[in-house]
Amino acid sequence: MSSLETLEMQETPPATGAPPSIGGDVVRRTVERLIARHGAAQAARIELGVGQASERWWPEDGDAAAFTALCEEGFLADLQDLERDFARLTRVLEQVDGHLHEVRRELATPLDLDTGPLSVLERRLGDVDLQAHVDDDLFRSKVAFLCLLNFPMHTLRERLEHGASWSREEWSRSRMMDRFALRVPAAVIQESTRASIAADQYIAGYNLRLDRLVTPEGERLFPEGTRLISHWGLRDELASQYAEPDGLVRQRTIQTVMERIVRQEIPAAVIDNPELLWEPAGNQVRPLERDVAPPPVGGAVGVVDAAREPDTRYAHLLAIFHEAQKVDRYSPLEPTFPLRRFERDRQIPEGEVEDLLVSVLAAPEVRDLARAIAGRLGRPLEPFDIWYAGFKSRAGRSEAELDRVVAAKYPTVAAFQSALPETLERLGFTPEKARWLADRIVVDPARGAGHALPAVRREDRVHLRTRVPRGGMDYKGYNIALHELGHNVEQVFSLHGIDHWWLAGVPNNATTEAFAFVFQNRDLELLGLRAPGPEARHAEALATLWNTYEIAGVSLVDMRVWSWMYAHPRAAPAELREATLAIAREVWNRWYAPHFGVRDSELLAIYSHMIVYGLYLPDYALGHLIAFEVAEKVTGPRFGAEVERLARQGRLTPDAWMHGAVGGPISASALLAAARRALAALPF
Repeated sequence: MSSLETLEMQETPPATGAPPSIGGDVVRRTVERLIARHGAAQAARIELGVGQASERWWPEDGDAAAFTALCEEGFLADLQDLERDFARLTRVLEQVDGHLHEVRRELATPLDLDTGPLSVLERRLGDVDLQAHVDDDLFRSKVAFLCLLNFPMHTLRERLEHGASWSREEWSRSRMMDRFALRVPAAVIQESTRASIAADQYIAGYNLRLDRLVTPEGERLFPEGTRLISHWGLRDELASQYAEPDGLVRQRTIQTVMERIVRQEIPAAVIDNPELLWEPAGNQVRPLERDVAPPPVGGAVGVVDAAREPDTRYAHLLAIFHEAQKVDRYSPLEPTFPLRRFERDRQIPEGEVEDLLVSVLAAPEVRDLARAIAGRLGRPLEPFDIWYAGFKSRAGRSEAELDRVVAAKYPTVAAFQSALPETLERLGFTPEKARWLADRIVVDPARGAGHALPAVRREDRVHLRTRVPRGGMDYKGYNIALHELGHNVEQVFSLHGIDHWWLAGVPNNATTEAFAFVFQNRDLELLGLRAPGPEARHAEALATLWNTYEIAGVSLVDMRVWSWMYAHPRAAPAELREATLAIAREVWNRWYAPHFGVRDSELLAIYSHMIVYGLYLPDYALGHLIAFEVAEKVTGPRFGAEVERLARQGRLTPDAWMHGAVGGPISASALLAAARRALAALPF
C-alpha cells in the first residue's frame, strides 16, 4: 500500500461530542457540602473549582460519590496549603516534563539530525511519544482534578481584562492551569504526533536537484551539487539570484518548479533524484547521460516515466486536520484547531491577527515600495519578486563569494559551536554573559532546513540545528543559524533566567520569531562585511516591510485553507489541492495583482509550513512587526541587556509583554513610518 493510499484511508472525520461529565445536580450538592464545611467566604472558589473539575470528569474516573468525595478531600481553603502544593507541583513537573523532553529528543535524533540513512527501527522509534501519557496519567491519578479544584483557569479575555493587575505568581498559577484545560486521551495525542512526524519526514525529504534542471534547449542552469529543500532552499536560492547578472532565467525556472510542486504536477521520479534531468517548463524527464553532451529534451533518447506526484502533499495536510478534529471534542473552550492556535497558543484573537495582516497588505507604503522595486529591477514585477532581496546589502559580494567567506570561518558544526562566545560578544553581550549563554547552547547538524529546540528543565541545554554541507557552512546555512541563535538566546534567558518556571518562554511563536529576526538581520555585520548606519537601517526597514507583505499573504492562505477544511471535513486530497490553489489565487488577486500586474499566481501556497506546522505562518508576519518595534530597544551598547530584559518577561499575553517591552500594543505603524522615511531617503 502506498503512503498516499494510507493517508487517504484516514479521510473519514471522527465523531463529535464531548465525553459525558458529572451532572448539574451532583455539582450543586457537592458545592453546598463544601460551602457548609469551609464557609461562605470560600463560595466563589468552591463553585469555580467544582465546576472546572466536573467538566473534565469521565465515567472511568468514578461515580458521583467518588467525585464528591474527591472534592471534599482535596479542596484547600488555607493559603499556605495552596502555596505548598503549587510549589511541589512546579518542581515535579519541571523534572518530569524536562526528562521526557530529553528522551523525545534522543528518540528523534536520527530523524532531525544528519546522522546518515534512516533505518526502519529509527523511523519506528520516532513514533514513540512518552510525553503523551503524562497528562493522561495526571488525570487518572486525580492530580489534575486537585489542581482544577483549587486553582482557576483563565480565558484569553480574562487575561486581557485583568492580567495587568496580576503579580508574577498569579501569572504563573494561571499558566499552570493551561496544562489542564484540555483533557485529551494519550492515544489521540499519539496519533496526532504520528501524523505530524509523517508530514515532517515527507517535507524533510523533499529535496530538489537543481543541478539536474534543464532549459527547453537542454542547458543546465545550476552548478553540480545544488540540492535544495522545498520550500526554504528554493526560496533562498531564488532570492540569491538577484545578485547574479544572469539570475533572471534561474529565478523563472525556480518559480516554475514551485508551481509544479503546489499543483502536484511535479514528476514523482525527479524528487531528490540525481539520475534524472528535468525540464520544468515542458515537464519532461529523461535519464542523466554522464560524460556525454545531452541531446535536446524531448528527443528520442531515454525518455522516462514523468507521472506526476500523487496528491501526497495535500493528503498529509488532511491527515493532520483529521487528527486535530479528534482533539476538538476534548476542547470545550476552543472547539476547533484555529481557535486553539489563536486563542490558546498565540493568545491573540484571529480577527485581530487578520486585521494586522491586512494593515500591511493594504498599506500605501507597499504600493510605493513595489514601484520602487520595479524601478530598481528595470522591469515589471514578476510573481517570484515577492522574495526580492535587493535591500539586503551583500557588501558587493555574490552568493558564491559569501559562501567562501562563511565556509572558511565555519568549516564544521564544531567551529560554529566554538565561535559562539565571540559571536555573542560581537552582538553586544558582555564576555561573562556570552560564555553563560554559549554554555547552554548545543549546535547540531540538521537533516532538514534547521530549527531551534528549547530545553524544559533548567539543568538541560537548548539545541541549535542547521545544515553544514561538506566543505563547510554556506551563507544560507549561516543566515539560518543566526536566526536559530536568536531563538536559542531567547530560550536560555526565558528558562534559565526566569523567576517562575510556569512562565518560561515567551507569549507565542511570533515573539520568539522577533528575537530570531533581530539576530538574523545582523548576519553581514557579524562577518565584518557591513557596518550599521542610517543607510543600513533604511534598507532594513524596506526589506522588513517587503518580507512582511509577502508572508502576510501566505498567512492568509494558511488561515483560509483551515477554514475551508472545517467547512469541507470529508474532502479528498485532490479537492483540497484545488481549494488551496483557488485560495492562493484569490489572495494574490486581491493584494498582489494590483502591484505586480499579474493575476492568478499560486506561489503563496508553496510554504512547507502549511503542511507540517498548521497555522504557524501568521507568527512570521507578527514576528516581523514585533521585531521592528523592539529593535529600537536593542540597538547600540545595550543590545545584550535589553534582549535579556525582554526575554525574562516570560510567557505573559502578547499584549502585556509588548506593553512591558515597548509601552504599547503590536502594530504595523512603526514599520510603516520607518518605510516612509526610507523611501524618501534612499535613491531609486
